[in-house]
Amino acid sequence: MPQYVTLATCSLNQWALDFEGNRDRILESILIAKERGAKLRVGPELEITGYGCLDHFLENDIYLQSWEMYETILKDERTYDIILDIGMPIIHKNRRYNCRILSYNGTILLIRPKIFLANDGNYREMRYFTPWLKTQYIEQFKLPNLIYKLNGQEFVKFGDGVIETLDTVIGFETCEEMFTPQSPHISLSLDGIEIITNSSGSHHELRKLNTRISLIVEATRKCGGIYLYSNQRGCDGDRLYYDGSSMIIVNGQILAQSSQFSLNDIEVLTATIDLDDVRSYKSLISHGLQSKFSPIYEREFLNIEISPEGNKFDLSLVPTSIKEVKYHLPEEEIALGPACWLWDYLRRCKGNGFFLPLSGGIDSCATAMIIHTMCKLVIKEVQNGNLQVIKDIKQVLKIEKDDEIPKNSEEFANLIFHTCYMGTVNSSKETRDRSLRLSEKIGSYHINLNMDIVVESIIKLFEITTGKRPIYKIFGGCQIENLALQNIQARLRMVLSYLFAQLLPWCRNKQNLGGLLVLGSANVDEQLRGYLTKYDCSSADINPIGGISKNDLIKFIKWSREEYNFSILDEFINATPTAELEPITENYLQSDEIDMGFTYNELSIMGKLRKIDKCGPYSMFIKLTHIWKDYKSVEEIADKVNSFFYYYSINRHKQTVSTPSYHAEQYSPDDNRFDLRPFLINPMFPVGRGKINKFLIDYRNK
Repeated sequence: MPQYVTLATCSLNQWALDFEGNRDRILESILIAKERGAKLRVGPELEITGYGCLDHFLENDIYLQSWEMYETILKDERTYDIILDIGMPIIHKNRRYNCRILSYNGTILLIRPKIFLANDGNYREMRYFTPWLKTQYIEQFKLPNLIYKLNGQEFVKFGDGVIETLDTVIGFETCEEMFTPQSPHISLSLDGIEIITNSSGSHHELRKLNTRISLIVEATRKCGGIYLYSNQRGCDGDRLYYDGSSMIIVNGQILAQSSQFSLNDIEVLTATIDLDDVRSYKSLISHGLQSKFSPIYEREFLNIEISPEGNKFDLSLVPTSIKEVKYHLPEEEIALGPACWLWDYLRRCKGNGFFLPLSGGIDSCATAMIIHTMCKLVIKEVQNGNLQVIKDIKQVLKIEKDDEIPKNSEEFANLIFHTCYMGTVNSSKETRDRSLRLSEKIGSYHINLNMDIVVESIIKLFEITTGKRPIYKIFGGCQIENLALQNIQARLRMVLSYLFAQLLPWCRNKQNLGGLLVLGSANVDEQLRGYLTKYDCSSADINPIGGISKNDLIKFIKWSREEYNFSILDEFINATPTAELEPITENYLQSDEIDMGFTYNELSIMGKLRKIDKCGPYSMFIKLTHIWKDYKSVEEIADKVNSFFYYYSINRHKQTVSTPSYHAEQYSPDDNRFDLRPFLINPMFPVGRGKINKFLIDYRNK
């Protein structure tokens, strides 16, 4: 006879330190799960505090407020008759732990601390928390007084245990533990645990989701069982966007998958599963033999059945069928991830819109198209009756009535998105025209200006003060004059951006809106090479493309051209990338790739070798001799490597003030969170360069 259980997992858009908002989203997800008949509900990692609290986790207030919020959930009788798996930080014996609290009907059953902490890349969990390395070990935890006053419960089991009901056993794995070589799900499965939950705070990177899904699928395909994966969603206060994609997997097959990118703050997945299918799948001789040597978990018994009415067969229950995995193209990820991140940022910082210097190049074009995607997503949710989005759009626009809400994305963009072409004598008619026509397509409030008078006034001031006037290289000036003249234009654009961002709403008689958030648009390859001016218009409030490569941005614009039928985008794709900071003559047009000494494709490859493969100069040189062997000589490769590390080093200081950027790529040079290399480095790398030179000498003498 089948033994059906209905289980729930969810994606929640939590916000760091938004205790009451986080609590309310947790409660709503529990009620939705109950309404759908679920007997177990799993939520994201650290869902009460929000995952991205960072050094706030060192503050004692966090732990007190977490218990206060948890107590309001525990005493709410609407949350009864369902097992709750809720994540929050806990202090035990003066040590801080990242924990999961299991409860039923107002009683805490077990506190399960995280065993393996995420401590690389964007994560610093060891800075705040202690790992619980005593696997399969349980001790007593003294509950705070507010819990004792609520239900008379004084102690609870704390450690690596499991929960056994009358009809199944539930075990636990938390985020990073799934990615480790000795993942707990292996020993849990061998000890007869049939349902494993995983609360996660996994962020979005381009092309990363398939790795996450393959790990979960393979875990249950190898071990059998039910896996409930719950992941945080949204921007909870930093550069990361947590991309949902919560899942329910059984025996290597996906039954449910939540959206990867969505403006819905709450998404609950449920599935009905036959426990007999799990038991049949796990009844392999090899499993039985290996379980002889596997650890044994201490069980906390819960005297309930989570299958309906015991073992009675219920025709109204229909087992959930297998679903096909949903993957987005990388181009779609670029459109949707930063768009959702920008909306979260705008609504949560109480902002009223964005300002973007629209240069006519592909980077600012990509940023504008991401805003266009955001506007479309918001209006679509309004049309779908999403009450949270309707509330947020009213807050952003400072309106009260429903009939004041824009009817389409272009109307919405005209109210919140302001673009500006900041031209000089060095700017071309083509880039000015492209900017204007793109702004007309997306609906932004656009202005054209010529800033030559401002540039000239600065140069004149310098000339009067020093008696010398710098001139461009093509007119006979030296390199330092040439750079100084370019940097004046770039830095003045930053100053003008903030001036216009602050006053444009006032100019439009919308004083109640306040200022605008200034958007940067430097891509990850330019930041890696340092091909930007410190405190130029790459300096902004946030940058949605700062973690995305030029190659991916071009693919995104090609996708956008088809998705939105914008023929104007062809001109951006085919244009030569140029900063337009030097005079254009009959024989000269400034080119980004020529100025940098690298193609964007070369920078992308070298950036991945530097960060992901952790290569220094010599090891990168050796790898590139194989990668580029068909179209570059070893001498050319050596020059490229030496030049890359030189410019990377002398420009490293620029990363200390880089605009906070959406994290999308594993070779991001952002030293604020992701890349902790120093900014004072010997740019010559004498030992590495010496090894490369010796290799060249030996190679020539062969």
